[in-house]
Amino acid sequence: MDEDWEKRVDAAWATFDEYPEERAAEFRAVIDALVAELPEGSALGPFERACAWDSTGHSDKAVPLYREALEKGLRGYKGRRARIQLSSSLRNVGQPEEGVKLLTPELDAPSDELDDAVRATLALCLSSLGRDREGLSLVLGALARHLPRYQRSMANYARALVDPEG
Repeated sequence: MDEDWEKRVDAAWATFDEYPEERAAEFRAVIDALVAELPEGSALGPFERACAWDSTGHSDKAVPLYREALEKGLRGYKGRRARIQLSSSLRNVGQPEEGVKLLTPELDAPSDELDDAVRATLALCLSSLGRDREGLSLVLGALARHLPRYQRSMANYARALVDPEG
């Protein structure tokens, strides 16, 4: 879509906190109105609607919309966001194993500002499956890059959690 539409979507999301839980439907209506402007078959529509449902506490309604957005070809940054958010929603609806399958390939994707979100969400999915050491390893590895000191030690500890020999 064009830059003006993206700016209006960003502006709508900037007002999200002005909608308390009892007004969640009003916020979703704002997003639905913007989505209605998109061309038929756009992957952005289901993505934005999924985000709105997800952000208002309805992971169950968000899951099929995220899937639709990805099936329609949502790529790049928003595609990666959709995979992260879908994985989180899958975990929330009791399907963390699907979240793990969806996010694991993202560990090898080109690096961007979403890397830590991938690792944090994947760690939550792994924890839901009882794989806490793997999850903790991911989180420590992500955190290590942001520490003012001890980066090497924390990265080594993170690796040792899943590979004590290595």
